[in-house]
Amino acid sequence: MLCPARPARRPGVAAVEFALLLPLLCFLFVVAVDFARVFYMSLTVANCARIGAVYGSQKPATAVDQDGIRTVAKKDVGTLSAENLTVTSAVDNTANPTKLTVTASYTFSTVMSYPGVASHVVVTRTVRMNVTPLMAN
Repeated sequence: MLCPARPARRPGVAAVEFALLLPLLCFLFVVAVDFARVFYMSLTVANCARIGAVYGSQKPATAVDQDGIRTVAKKDVGTLSAENLTVTSAVDNTANPTKLTVTASYTFSTVMSYPGVASHVVVTRTVRMNVTPLMAN
């Protein structure tokens, strides 16, 4: 009766393969973290612009209150730095506003620099809403 041939022993092959793949796995992990951070910042900036527009669209007086819109929008920054968030607002007509545009911007910095990709990106979101007109009594 013949014994099946044993495969040749190759000690340490798995360790060498792991050592070769580890830099690639670490790079992919950092890219995934940066993508998640940009996605989170994009959602947060959009929410800031939206909450500022909701506040400003209540009535004509709040539509022209740029400081109030900026203050309300910056309250929704979550874990981002409120000092780095830029909020601007504009109305179509200051005497009788009917449309309000709120723009929020935040500068994103990547964890590491990638070849061919900018390490600082400005994430900007704009929300446009109708202003609720004053009703005559």
